[in-house]
Amino acid sequence: MANAETSDADKVQPQGSTETVLYNWQDVTEEFMEAASELSLGELLHDSDFGLFEAMSAIEMMDPKMDAGMMCNQTKRKVLSFEQAIEAGTIKIQDIPLQDQIGIMDMTLSCLVTWLEGHSLAQTVFTNLYLHNPFILEDRFMKAFSLCMLKIVDLIRDRINRASVFEEEDFQPMTYGFKMAGDITDMRVTGMVKEAEEELSKTIRNTRSKSGEERAAVIAEEHELAVAVFSRLKFCRLLLTTLLAFTKEKCQGIPDADKYCNQMLELIPALKSTIQLGVQPDEKSADYPLIMGFEPLVNQRLLPPTFPRYTRIKTREETIQYLQELIHDFKAVCSVTECTTLHGAIDFFLEFSRKSPSVLSRSLVQLAYLNQSRRVFGTQLMQDVLREQIRNFIAPPALMLKSPILNNPQAKEHIDALLTHAVRPLCNVIQITGHNRARQRDKWGHLLEELATLQEEADRVDSALHGALIKVDPNRQHLACFGTWVLYHTLHVMIYYIQSGFELELYAPHEYHYIFWYLYEVLYNWLVSSLNRADTFLMEQDAIAEQQKGRNAKKNKKKKKGRQYAREVAIIQGTQALCGGFYKALVGFNIDGKLKQPEVEFDSEEVRYNHRFAPFGVVGTPPPVHYTQFKDMTDLRRFDHDPSAQEMYTAACKNFQQARICYESVSNPTEEINNLIKVSKTNMVVMNLLAGGHKKESKNPPGWDFSVHRNFPIIKVM
Repeated sequence: MANAETSDADKVQPQGSTETVLYNWQDVTEEFMEAASELSLGELLHDSDFGLFEAMSAIEMMDPKMDAGMMCNQTKRKVLSFEQAIEAGTIKIQDIPLQDQIGIMDMTLSCLVTWLEGHSLAQTVFTNLYLHNPFILEDRFMKAFSLCMLKIVDLIRDRINRASVFEEEDFQPMTYGFKMAGDITDMRVTGMVKEAEEELSKTIRNTRSKSGEERAAVIAEEHELAVAVFSRLKFCRLLLTTLLAFTKEKCQGIPDADKYCNQMLELIPALKSTIQLGVQPDEKSADYPLIMGFEPLVNQRLLPPTFPRYTRIKTREETIQYLQELIHDFKAVCSVTECTTLHGAIDFFLEFSRKSPSVLSRSLVQLAYLNQSRRVFGTQLMQDVLREQIRNFIAPPALMLKSPILNNPQAKEHIDALLTHAVRPLCNVIQITGHNRARQRDKWGHLLEELATLQEEADRVDSALHGALIKVDPNRQHLACFGTWVLYHTLHVMIYYIQSGFELELYAPHEYHYIFWYLYEVLYNWLVSSLNRADTFLMEQDAIAEQQKGRNAKKNKKKKKGRQYAREVAIIQGTQALCGGFYKALVGFNIDGKLKQPEVEFDSEEVRYNHRFAPFGVVGTPPPVHYTQFKDMTDLRRFDHDPSAQEMYTAACKNFQQARICYESVSNPTEEINNLIKVSKTNMVVMNLLAGGHKKESKNPPGWDFSVHRNFPIIKVM
């Protein structure tokens, strides 16, 4: 160890020297060791300038476990750069055998997929030395492939950065100074790949066996290898053109992207069947396979001096499977253009997110629907989309044609201000669905603060518009129109927040009772009420429109709008009954002593309750239910007699039956509705058995099976 001291004398340039002495190093190792000897084993010295945070962030230099650059010194082989490897003759730049090319291409795709899984470019894609300087390659197939891969990497990085829905664990955008072939156009690269494909096509035609003719083994092998290289080049070209199609403004490239995806899916079987034709890596290097052209440690010193992240490159079979799923996600992205309403778009994004797609797919769908200037599909201003959505949702008089306050300057000013302020939180609803599932929960909680502010403004606007309306038409009202619309979205966000806790396994079984109770008694109640209120406004507006048109006007539109929310209300009422069934079943388990409770000295239900619903405290409507209110409302002493466990099981059975009836009344049920029907039916049978005394003497806790639905489990009696 040494100590650096500086003084004016140290900085004086010695006579005859061209360098300036800046430091006077002194060895303090002996003093340090003597001071450290006073500390007992495990004892730490705390200093005001060096606390726990600094200690955890400190890097022990030259320790391979902490200093990423030192890993290069732990290998017995010499780590060579691209140019050094060429001079040493360890890699080829011309006349590369097709077996090697297949192996290199497959390995590069594996690195690309591993990068998309959250690892760095330096430890994945750019361990391929050919990508460091593809312009010096003389093999036209490998040169075209390498340039195409650089363009793909650059496009992926650009799309993900623009969408900005990734976290550190999802994606690492750093390029470490590598060039992405920016001096050559995308069109030229696709042209080079096509030229390589045409040359391979000639080889394939010349080596193809004619009917009734047997080929020599060498020619047959050459044909298979040419087909394998051709398939990989074409796949990469199609991947590049698909990404380019997604970058076109106003979603003009979506039809082309869908067409290219179908072509890529046709190539997947050829890629799978020819994996073994490529050169195979050494089995000893399973986590990071080594073949010609790859060096896992070549970029190690480019990494920041932190704990080196362990990187396991995906196998070639895993890579093909990942790419196949990625293409299916791309096809799902193409269907976003079918979302003609904001509510439909939100449902689409939520369903897309539930499948946990890759960060690239999540980014592409975000940019396809909402560009950086917040225009839907690149054409419609978000304010206009919101205006139309509110008009269709609840038909507020201030937005309806022939309304007496439609052209009122003050009314227009109020509405425009509200819509401008609503853009950010509603865009955030869509953007949050683009983040990974683990991060969404915190973001839903923070979004409630913005929605609470928007609620207050909506109530003020409704009040102002109501005052203006009754002056010109005393028989009509404008109260709670915009407020109901904001409340509808607020309630959904609150429900997303609670339900995400099940998916992330945050709740213990002894917490389930107040989680399901809050959904059952508070959130779904308010949600049904808001939809009924919206339906009432729609019917009133239709009645007024009919009066204005006269008695001969058609009534089909009125009937259609009157039933606008029938399907949604049925689903919500079914889910509400489902939550009620779980709550009553849990109360029964608790009475029976089958629900394991934490030790009193280590637990406070009030603290846990307040923690679970803390984000709801900022929302004015619905008002938060505090713990004391919850205890009062769920106190069993409210009943004429203490209910037995069997009575609670019977009540739960009725709730599950009601949920099943509601779900089965929904026309054209989705896969999720069918899963909820299965959960309802199964739990109804279980509760019926328990109500009849099944396993009454058993004190084993119930099991909770979330395999059918991520939020609503099947109850299993042990």
